[in-house]
Amino acid sequence: MASGNAKDFARRVRGLVEDRVRGSKAYESTLRARVQRLEEELEADRQLHRKVAELSDVVAELLIPIQDRDDAKVNEVLSRYRKTI
Repeated sequence: MASGNAKDFARRVRGLVEDRVRGSKAYESTLRARVQRLEEELEADRQLHRKVAELSDVVAELLIPIQDRDDAKVNEVLSRYRKTI
């Protein structure tokens, strides 16, 4: 068998094996598990981004009162933030 023929044969065999694996219930089950895990990770990332956005809002709210030395406003903003965590 020539080198080119051996490579073609190997490609055909690999293609047949991959087709069988893709069609199997184990492959389908593995894909479903991976998708489920990715969806869970995506939801965790969304929650983290939401918390970061909330914290950014608090920091933005605090910048002006701190600059103006408005301690009452600073305490109010911090109090509201502490209630949410």
